[in-house]
Amino acid sequence: MFSINLIPLIFLAVAFLASAVKILREYERAVVFRLGRVIGAKGPGIIILIPFIDKMVRIDMRTVTLDVPPQDVITKDNVTVKVSAVVYFRVIDSIKAMVDVEDFHFATSQLAQTTLRSTCGQGELDHLLSERDEINDRIQSLLDKDTEPWGVKVSKVEIKEIDLPIEMQRAMAKQAEAERERRSKVINAEGEFQAAKRLNEAAAIIAENPSALQLRYLQTLQDIAAENNSTTIFPIPIDLLKPFMGKKDGV
Repeated sequence: MFSINLIPLIFLAVAFLASAVKILREYERAVVFRLGRVIGAKGPGIIILIPFIDKMVRIDMRTVTLDVPPQDVITKDNVTVKVSAVVYFRVIDSIKAMVDVEDFHFATSQLAQTTLRSTCGQGELDHLLSERDEINDRIQSLLDKDTEPWGVKVSKVEIKEIDLPIEMQRAMAKQAEAERERRSKVINAEGEFQAAKRLNEAAAIIAENPSALQLRYLQTLQDIAAENNSTTIFPIPIDLLKPFMGKKDGV
């Protein structure tokens, strides 16, 4: 027959199991402190703790996406811009992440902000806009080096947005427009040069064979007649005027 005296014992047993047996997910690790000293990292799965003696702290080992808020950056050519980024990191040593730094997430966030400002401020604005991959790799390398003693691995850094002042946007738009006009003039000049070169070659061919000029004359008449024009202009060959020009010169 069930005794009432067993109820406290059952309650104590359940409380003991609840405080002694812990279940960790696949992506979790438990840093166990025994009387204040670290005895190791355990998990995943079921772990056994000594109640009132062992204390554990769960550490998430998954990759964390850290959003770096916009930072005011002064570039090397004295242009003020706002730069935001995103940092991907994860804990690779749970003991270091718990013992060597108070809050590894907050510490990584603050370090990412300062590194973003200092790295982006070392170059000019054009370099910042055109060489994002190089800047991303440099920031990632610096962050990974500084967070390694904390047991944190920074795997990737990406600059999200670069906000330029309105005045700078207008200046860059004018610069781009001037560049397009310059290219247009260069292309037109190159076209004129090629056309003049081809006309020179055509004139040399016609000078070697005068009958080609007559064929060109007839082709011009054909092109004019093909159009629906009420007035037709017939060009007069220069050869017909040469006798008159010769007499005038002899007078």
